[in-house]
Amino acid sequence: MTKAEVISAIADKTGVDKASVSITLESFFETVKAELSKGEGVFVRGFGSFVNKKRAAKKARNISAKTTVDVPEHYVPGFKPAKEFTEQVKSNVK
Repeated sequence: MTKAEVISAIADKTGVDKASVSITLESFFETVKAELSKGEGVFVRGFGSFVNKKRAAKKARNISAKTTVDVPEHYVPGFKPAKEFTEQVKSNVK
């Protein structure tokens, strides 16, 4: 499902026009990105958590140059689904 399809589905279910739904959805995405950039998480009860995951420093190999590269400690965005969400998906996906 694409973002446009999500916007259409929400507009059909709620009766709100697609432009308003699009603005709201874009605002949600921007808010999540901004909070994760500040190091904060976003927690949506019953849905899940958008959090930063810490990746430890490590040594990697550049096989084309045959050298070792140090990759510093860094954070990547992640999503952890809520228990109810996980259970719903498990029971419905076949």
